[in-house]
This record gives sequence, structure tokens and C-alpha cells, in this order.
Amino acid sequence: MKTAIERLARAMAILGGVVLTLLVLLTCVSVLGRGLNSMGHSDWLIALSQTVADGLIASGVGPVTGDFELVEAGIAFAIFAFLPICQLYSGHATVDIFTSRLSDRVNTWLVAFWDVVLSLLIWLITWRLFAGLLDKLGNGETTFLLQFPMWWAYAASFVAALVASVTALYCSVGRVAYAVTGRSVLPPSGADAT
Repeated sequence: MKTAIERLARAMAILGGVVLTLLVLLTCVSVLGRGLNSMGHSDWLIALSQTVADGLIASGVGPVTGDFELVEAGIAFAIFAFLPICQLYSGHATVDIFTSRLSDRVNTWLVAFWDVVLSLLIWLITWRLFAGLLDKLGNGETTFLLQFPMWWAYAASFVAALVASVTALYCSVGRVAYAVTGRSVLPPSGADAT
């Protein structure tokens, strides 16, 4: 089970990384196009060479239409895609100023408790994301510029959130089991994972 969850979490993280990389490239292309289009309309380029300015504008260079719609949908997916690996390796930020003085046993139970709470929150978010997916699917809402159905973004994020939910459940059970038995079924966490 550990290997399957680990592979699933890694696959989602890789997929999230690919999507994030594509979004960065899309943003760069869009910014470059916007800059070149602005340059083609600038007074200094027109004064320098009307032909070059006209040629630049005629080439159709400009921002990518709907870039912000794609970035919005892609970032939402990427966030949910990175959750499983972060949950599996306890990569969430923690503040242990007060708990560092407690015993290892108490800290183990605190980690298990907060892991269960986080797992419940991830399941709640996944449930509400599914409700949003059904709503967007039912009402046929589309994005403003690209006119792609909104439910596509919800569906992609829901799949990633579902993987995060399964991973969170596995981690919660594993951390509670570790608190009870002292045997870990989870991979090393945080700095121990390197």
C-alpha cells in the first residue's frame, strides 16, 4: 500500500510540475507578445521605422488570448496536485516553538491529531469541490474569453484533490498507528526524507 500511495503522490506531483512549467511558459509567451505589440504601437518605433512597426503589428504578435483563464485553472490544479506528496512527506509548514519542549510521545500524538484534522479538511474541500463540479457541469458556465466549460477546471482539480484525500487518509491512519504502536508505515518526513 505504501508503494502505491507513494507512486500516486509522486505522479501527481510530476503532473502538477509539468502543468506549472507549461503555465510559466504560457505567461512568458504572453508577456513577450504583449511587449512586442506595445513596441509596435510605440511612438519611438514608428518614428524610427514605420515599416518595421507596421510589420510587427501585422504579424499578429500580442498577448495570448485568455492566458489568465488558463493560468487560473492550471494553478488550481497544480495546488491540489502537490498536496499528496506534501502530505505524505509531512512537508507542510509547522511551528514548534511551544511543542519542542514536550516529550517525543506527546509530540507524536500531536502530529497524529493534526494530521487527522488536516485529513478531514482535505476531505471537506474535496467534497465541496465535487459539489462545485456538479454545479458547473449542470449550469454550462464557460470562461469569458476562451469559452471553455468551467467544469473542466473543476474536474481536473477534483481528481487531484481526490488523490490528496486518499493520501491524507493513509497518512492519518499511519500517524495514529505510529502513535499507538511506535512502528511507522510512512516514508521519512520533512528533512529526514532527503
